[in-house]
Amino acid sequence: MKWPNLKHLHYLVTLHQEQHFHRAAQRCNVSQSTLSTAIQNLEEHFGSQLLEREHKTFVFTSLGLDVVERSKALLQDAAELVEYAQNAGQWQRGKLRMGVIPTIAPFLFEGMIGAFNTFLPEIQLELQEDTTENLLQQLHDGRMDLLILALPMQTPGCKQMVVGHDPFHLIAHNDTAASLPEPVDISQLPKKSIFLLQQEHCMTDHAVSACNIKHSEQVSSVAASSLYTLVQLANSKLGYTFLPELALNQNILEHTELRAFAAEDKAFREIGLVWRSGTTRMQLFRRIAEIVSPLLPIPTLK
Repeated sequence: MKWPNLKHLHYLVTLHQEQHFHRAAQRCNVSQSTLSTAIQNLEEHFGSQLLEREHKTFVFTSLGLDVVERSKALLQDAAELVEYAQNAGQWQRGKLRMGVIPTIAPFLFEGMIGAFNTFLPEIQLELQEDTTENLLQQLHDGRMDLLILALPMQTPGCKQMVVGHDPFHLIAHNDTAASLPEPVDISQLPKKSIFLLQQEHCMTDHAVSACNIKHSEQVSSVAASSLYTLVQLANSKLGYTFLPELALNQNILEHTELRAFAAEDKAFREIGLVWRSGTTRMQLFRRIAEIVSPLLPIPTLK
């Protein structure tokens, strides 16, 4: 059997991601004609059409889409094989591309980088902060190796490992904190007084679920883009918000007039590692779990 060229499969996957021949060729550092010829060679090799072309436009055939998905997995396995061989089979060496969501990254990066320098000094750590949706897509495409996400979260084709719990806290200004009932009853708060993050941040769903924020009339129509914006809104006496303990431990309320109260029923979010199924780097990921867990408010690994 004659095998397809891995480089050509890489061109095909990149073309699918870019949906534009010129941009795909630039990403692959080849000419547009080289990339186009490679795709045609793949079609001749498979004896089937991968693209439907018309003038300067194209669409992937159903077979082409299937080949793209299978090629991603093949290229990811090949990349891991090369990495493994280059490091002589030593799992604690090599490059690691890790993505972390914005409600975790600012409060974990410093401690995590220090822990990697101490316990995994030969790992070349590349960190990226982005939304859950974007990071999962990059993991699926092979542009990320490992993610740190807030769970629960559906991650098809991936494995998860919970490494810690992060309790939620109700945040109130000192001037309004004294009037809060004990325990706090969310339904008794003024309408439109609870500030949350924009919907692309999964912490909004986790906070709503974990903290029993079932009363939509209490949630403000103003949606913040970061935890720091939530702090500013609450500090301006405009209302209340919920913050994770991970952020409180990093003094996010410093130089404010805010107080933190434990959320109802000790509500929390899970924090875990997420990676592609079938990876060959499980030994490394288990070690990373052991490193990250103690950095979280309530570690789940010992």
